[in-house]
Amino acid sequence: QVQLRESGGGSVQAGGSLSLSCTASKIGGSSNICMAWFRQSPGNEREGIATIDIDGSARYRDSVKGRFTISRDNTKNTLFLQMNVLTPEDSAMYYCAAGGWEPSLAEQDFDYWGQGTQVTVSS
Repeated sequence: QVQLRESGGGSVQAGGSLSLSCTASKIGGSSNICMAWFRQSPGNEREGIATIDIDGSARYRDSVKGRFTISRDNTKNTLFLQMNVLTPEDSAMYYCAAGGWEPSLAEQDFDYWGQGTQVTVSS
């Protein structure tokens, strides 16, 4: 069982930056798994925005490419998301996810989920 806890959400004006973190426990689980960030805004489905494997290979949703950077510290079981040039369209609940061996932006490829952290971007 892997437990995930996100932190770092908040409110920011358009054009600003935020950094999210997700700490994973390794209770009975393997550390060699992919991790990802998803987000969900009201009325929309949850979407994968960035994913990274154990070696640091990353993939991004087109809408965040060049603005968001995903990274991980395997020694501290922590996942990060640096978000720059934020727009109101980035407002959502952001979730950390873990699971699988190949980087994926598909929800069904992940077994473990955090509770989410809210990001609100005002214009």
